[in-house]
Amino acid sequence: MTATVETRLALLRAMVRIRRFEERCVELYSTERIRGFMHLCIGEEAVAVGVLGALDAGDAVVSTYREHGHALARGVPMSSVLAEMFGRVTGCSRGRGGSMHLFDAGRRFYGGNAIVGGGLPVAVGLALADALAGRPAVTACLFGDGAVAEGEFHECLNLAALWRLPVVFCCENNRYAMGTALEREHAQTDLALRAAAYGMPAWAVDGMDVQAVAAAAERAVTAVRAGGGPCFLELRTYRFRAHSMYDPDRYRDRAEVTRWKEQDPVDRWRDLLLADGDLDEAGWTRLVAEVDEEIDQAVTLAEAAPVEPVEDLTRFVYAEQSGVSS
Repeated sequence: MTATVETRLALLRAMVRIRRFEERCVELYSTERIRGFMHLCIGEEAVAVGVLGALDAGDAVVSTYREHGHALARGVPMSSVLAEMFGRVTGCSRGRGGSMHLFDAGRRFYGGNAIVGGGLPVAVGLALADALAGRPAVTACLFGDGAVAEGEFHECLNLAALWRLPVVFCCENNRYAMGTALEREHAQTDLALRAAAYGMPAWAVDGMDVQAVAAAAERAVTAVRAGGGPCFLELRTYRFRAHSMYDPDRYRDRAEVTRWKEQDPVDRWRDLLLADGDLDEAGWTRLVAEVDEEIDQAVTLAEAAPVEPVEDLTRFVYAEQSGVSS
């Protein structure tokens, strides 16, 4: 993959936005300004930026409950994401979904999903609709390694391959399904090999290398858009923090976490740009300051936004027909 200096810097900025945003969310959660469940993707930023950057505006994205990075990389405004997490009506889901249910139909971002593997059938349905309508769109479906153990994984890959649907299945293999290690859950730990059994191109990618992810995603999206049927990417990555903010994280050895942090995708890419002369220390400091200012503004807007009026709380809960609630 060849990239201009501007593109390389844009990849770094996109990852820094996600990292700094989630670090601020930790602070907000710790002071109870954000409540509810929250799952962070710190350490997995290269996947979000690399995959989402390969898509066009008309393509669809189906995500998981660990979707802050996906939403930001898709272009959902940071203020809209943060307002959702604050439970404010200006949030992308009107404050009704919170951290796990970000949604933006205008950007074809069809949400986080609190059900493990629950986005897979949605992605196949979206791809089928686009195919039947003759739209040249691709659906990117992101899910974790835990979803590979679910029945809908096999059903959906089979149907997508059988009907040659335009789906790129993107497995964020961070080696743990909540607290269960990959080798304790899967008899075959080569997840790309399992997908290949359904007759689709499938390969593993270094998910800690944003350039490798971007190149793989571009290759897959191009092939799928050309009518080649679905593709599967096993993006081998790692989350540096626990499964969720409620998780004490006692199932991982500290030395293992430390080893993976040595492959930090943000530091890795920043250091490469510094070494290549595409970035200097002053530019790095300026980039972080600009991102932090954007986050400050998003926090201010989110906290100032109103909550939904009590009288509107039954909207979108009951369907109204002919003036009669049912």
